[in-house]
Amino acid sequence: MFKKILVANRGEIAVRVMRAARELGVKNVAVYSDADRGAFFKLYADEAYHIGEGPASKSYLVIDRIIDAALKSGAEAIHPGYGFLAENPAFARACEEAGLVFIGPSPEAIEKMGDKIAAKRIMKEAGVPVVPGSDGEVRSESEAVKVAGEIGYPVLIKASAGGGGIGMKVARNDEELGDFFESSRSIAESAFGNPSILIEKYLEKPRHVEVQLLGDEEGLIHLYERECSIQRRYQKVIEEAPSPVVTPELRERLTAAALRAGEAIDYTNAGTVEFVYSLGDFYFIEMNTRLQVEHPVTEMITGVDIVREQIRIAAGEGLSHRQEDIVPRGWSIECRINAEDPLNDFRPGTGRIRNYRSPGGPGVRVDSGIHMGYTIPHFYDSLVAKLIVWDMTREKAVERMKRALYDYIITGITTNIPLHMAVITSEAFRKGELSTNFIEENNILEEMKKMVEYEEFHLLGLSEIFRARKKTAAIAGAVNSYIEMHKKDREV
Repeated sequence: MFKKILVANRGEIAVRVMRAARELGVKNVAVYSDADRGAFFKLYADEAYHIGEGPASKSYLVIDRIIDAALKSGAEAIHPGYGFLAENPAFARACEEAGLVFIGPSPEAIEKMGDKIAAKRIMKEAGVPVVPGSDGEVRSESEAVKVAGEIGYPVLIKASAGGGGIGMKVARNDEELGDFFESSRSIAESAFGNPSILIEKYLEKPRHVEVQLLGDEEGLIHLYERECSIQRRYQKVIEEAPSPVVTPELRERLTAAALRAGEAIDYTNAGTVEFVYSLGDFYFIEMNTRLQVEHPVTEMITGVDIVREQIRIAAGEGLSHRQEDIVPRGWSIECRINAEDPLNDFRPGTGRIRNYRSPGGPGVRVDSGIHMGYTIPHFYDSLVAKLIVWDMTREKAVERMKRALYDYIITGITTNIPLHMAVITSEAFRKGELSTNFIEENNILEEMKKMVEYEEFHLLGLSEIFRARKKTAAIAGAVNSYIEMHKKDREV
């Protein structure tokens, strides 16, 4: 086992990785930007190295500085978390060249799955169902119209080299396809440095279902499926495991396809094969060659610590579980708590947290990197915490999440907690009638607006805010004492 690892990330995922390492007896090294000088993950680490200014392009994305920090600290390995450099094959290679272990898959596997055109070709050859569409890059508007004519409208225009729904558009006729084609190429070039785009059949009422894989040199296992259909702008908002739509027969086919996908590229470490499900059939979307944001729901139903397994695999110790050991139990739901205003076009809600109290109780887990008095930087993703619950049935898990959201107090910044409450309490969600267009189709923003207007959601009432201040005073003192106590001896 490693003696020390560096975590090349920030926020809640940095804390999550460090906790797993600490349980393995491994020391942690953090890297931080100017904007994160007072962040909890920096204080939680055994050592911390400054790597640049606030913008990620001048800190968390600068490979040389991260490698240099790892070498200076004596770390033997680097965990990339998710986002930033997690799926950058150049970073994985730089680690290897510096004599450091990259806690993730091989650079070759990252490369193969990083290009959607190449990934789709590999999956077809492996017998994994893929969405009907172009066989490769679509280079002109006329070619796009031809492909759309062959597979039928509506079609989805998407960047070949990207993710997160950036540049993704739905065209329902030739005119819309013409309008969207060049803008999608331009967005892809700006976001990913690659203007290549694909045309795929857009599936009506689609659901997003994915399978978690873990692999070592001996082979792959799956940890069953998750459903991630509740999204805004193609970004996941709420995830759950298992999926309410997956039957035992479908689960068998789905997990078998995911294993074929991983085996096709000799995959090791943690990865997720994502599928779109529609009208009884499923199709490969992409493979995320990293730890997923939503991994906790899988951990909750399987009892497998995925991050701990990642570190064990990278250290050469291999998987500590066999496929027959994995028996899912109960139901888990995760809400991504973002600092954003859903009623104002999801504008980032940065600022200083005045009061903070996280929920607790049986079956409740909070992964976060924030605390009272912390200022949310404007340079990074809006995710500030993940609220995860577990119970024996989906119905009970929904009720537990409703209670946990009620208990969650964050003041001083705008969050999407009321949006989550509007989703969780909706009839369609309770019935499991989900799709990637769920928020629009069920007028969730309108329901949330009613809660705000009539102060039906308790966190929005002024009296509750005053009560929250009293309730969290003790926490504030504890956090401030912790920061002062560790400020000097943790900073390098």
